[in-house]
Amino acid sequence: MSRVCVICGKKTEVGNQIERRGLAKWKGGVGRKITGKTKRKFKPNLQRVKANVDGTIKRIKVCTRCISAGKIVKAVSRQL
Repeated sequence: MSRVCVICGKKTEVGNQIERRGLAKWKGGVGRKITGKTKRKFKPNLQRVKANVDGTIKRIKVCTRCISAGKIVKAVSRQL
């Protein structure tokens, strides 16, 4: 199972972490300058959840946004 939400398809995105130096213009400086860029990853907040999928209980990976939006039906735990 990869790091992908089963419901919405959210997955790992790539971007840059930007290193800056200097004082902002509105603070009286000459402006912020970029001194370096490094690659980074934005990972979704995935949780393993027991959910009712097509009448059967399965353990799936779902992002927290889908869980809070109510897009899945959680499996009812047994009480002894």
